[in-house]
Amino acid sequence: MTTHRRRSAVVAVVAAGLLSLPVAAPAYAEAGPAAAPAPTVTAPVPSPTPASDGFPRLTPAVARQLDEAIRKVMTDAKVPGVIVALSAPGKGEYVRAFGVADKATGAPMTPGLNMRIGSETKTFTVTALLELVDDGKVGLDDPIGKYVAGVPNGDRITLRQLAEMRSGLFNYSEDEGFFKALTSDPRRPFTPQELLAYSFKHPVLFEPGAKFYYDNTNLILLGLVVEKVSGVPLADYIDREVVEPAGLKHTLFPTGAEFPEPHAHGYTDQTATGKTEDATDWNPSWGWAAGAMISDLTDLRSWAKTLATGTLLTPATQAERLKVIDALPGTGYGLGIFNVHGWIGHNGSLPGYESLTVYLPQAQATLVVLLNTDTAYQGSEPSTLFGRAITEIVTPEHVFTLPAQPVTGH
Repeated sequence: MTTHRRRSAVVAVVAAGLLSLPVAAPAYAEAGPAAAPAPTVTAPVPSPTPASDGFPRLTPAVARQLDEAIRKVMTDAKVPGVIVALSAPGKGEYVRAFGVADKATGAPMTPGLNMRIGSETKTFTVTALLELVDDGKVGLDDPIGKYVAGVPNGDRITLRQLAEMRSGLFNYSEDEGFFKALTSDPRRPFTPQELLAYSFKHPVLFEPGAKFYYDNTNLILLGLVVEKVSGVPLADYIDREVVEPAGLKHTLFPTGAEFPEPHAHGYTDQTATGKTEDATDWNPSWGWAAGAMISDLTDLRSWAKTLATGTLLTPATQAERLKVIDALPGTGYGLGIFNVHGWIGHNGSLPGYESLTVYLPQAQATLVVLLNTDTAYQGSEPSTLFGRAITEIVTPEHVFTLPAQPVTGH
């Protein structure tokens, strides 16, 4: 999902972008009576070999189709630059960079640039939590009140419900006061406690477990759980227990506005005036455990498979993660992870940047898209438009598409 606030039309769900700031009324996916257990669908388990999967060889002819489709999305949605990687065992790979990384200088977008990844941060935070589950230090069905005081319904909302976006808490990034604070001084730091205060001043939206509602507040709480149980700052824990074991070399959880070179400039219309601005050096602390992280194409190509196959977790815990609940049409959400017509992973969005990192188990295929704008086009996130255009060509039976949803911080 995204992590920004949209001032007009609903924005497209970015499979977990980071922060999108919506102004429209919250969108929910009904799950029936609160007392009834939510229906679950188990995500497909990756097969050990890329059997007959319907995924094409990435020939020059296919590459030309992809080039054309990507350029069309760029033109339609006015995307300055985009990086795309698509691959599958035995089928070759497609790696391209289009457009510019800096509109002021005309510097080209290249595959090696660092990018802000928004709500893909959620996949790292929830992985950290699930590692603590494997260590026996927390339980998925523990109430959040056991770890964090003052949470509305804290005695009944479980860690599982937070991770699967079914807590009923108000999304802090939809609060008008938060939007004004962010856009009036986008370089200011926010603490987790400040973010929660924006949420907790609103009444709960529904009973725990009753509905799906994409909500950055949930991840702030889970980040605090990781810190309390591990005894170390969240950024340090994720680096030590998730990023390093996963073999990622250019992925980090910034503690401020730091942004390692080389990186692309990012452009957003989520501003006080509504005019497009350069958001490259905005402080992502307002996204924290829900969307502050930075990565690059190489690391995300690796992370896509690690996340979807559960390399860092026990099989039992990974199975819990992949039990997706109906969230949106054609889309299920598990524990900090989407399943969109078979593609497993997450999207990300925060002012200036969007990302999409997904894995198709049947073909063992990986798709990563990184771009330097979060400005919506006709109510859709550009990352979703790229995902759809690409998968319509290579996996027409598994098209990545997400319906619009008013969320401020994927």
